[in-house]
Amino acid sequence: MPAGPAPTVPPVSSRHQPRFRSAERKEALAAAFQDQGEDYDRLRPGYPGAVVEAILTHLPDTDDDGSAAGADGGARAVDLGAGTGKLAWALAERGLDVTAVDTSAAMLETARRRGPSAPSLTTHLAPAESTGLPEGMAHLVTAAQAWHWFDAPAATIEVTRLLAPGGVLALVWNTLDVAIPWVHRLSRIMHAGDVQREDFEPAVGPELALIERRVHRWEDPMPSHDVIDLARTRSYVITAAAERRNRVLANLDWYLHEHLGHARGSIIGVPYRTDLFLYRAAVP
Repeated sequence: MPAGPAPTVPPVSSRHQPRFRSAERKEALAAAFQDQGEDYDRLRPGYPGAVVEAILTHLPDTDDDGSAAGADGGARAVDLGAGTGKLAWALAERGLDVTAVDTSAAMLETARRRGPSAPSLTTHLAPAESTGLPEGMAHLVTAAQAWHWFDAPAATIEVTRLLAPGGVLALVWNTLDVAIPWVHRLSRIMHAGDVQREDFEPAVGPELALIERRVHRWEDPMPSHDVIDLARTRSYVITAAAERRNRVLANLDWYLHEHLGHARGSIIGVPYRTDLFLYRAAVP
């Protein structure tokens, strides 16, 4: 009997970044994360070591400009929209002196509780577009899962103000790997709004120039009930009415345990892609 046609990947996104129907809706969705520190920290993945190492290879020599050196002479980093500190702590654990910046006191409190595995992380409550931090203080500025929430032109200007000569901006996104058909359907059911086109590029101001882009594919193993709870960290689900939120969670339960046939509580390798964009100040 001849084999049937190979399964095809359904159409994915044509977007370079998440779309918001209005500035007010964007602000409301961003505010939804304010009190999500514990769930976000438990359920959202961290950043692969290979991606963190790729960032570090582009750091300028700390001896070139003492203004960006930390207390021990090492590199200093500012993590904008740091949330619960997943990337900030990964950098601190590799010896950087890190300032984690966010507008959510609850998120930053969760970040502080992740320590004290490294002594060189401080938190700072401020918007990414106007941090109030000293000019030229950072060899590295990062934004992980966060740049699309900022006013890109204003954030670009603030980044260039914060960077020391030769400093680097790293923009990082973990997104579900929707090139895999079952993951694409999963993302649709949980209303994952951060799905972007394969070749997407973030919007940055002309003050910055792209020096490298990398894509790293990997899996995050999670119990099946945590995959369902992952939807609770999505802004759409957080802000939905209770009836709609319960329907999303019930659909996920059906999809994972009945349609895909995973046993309840079994470990599912959730495929992700991590997109990394590295920038330096543009040459005039």
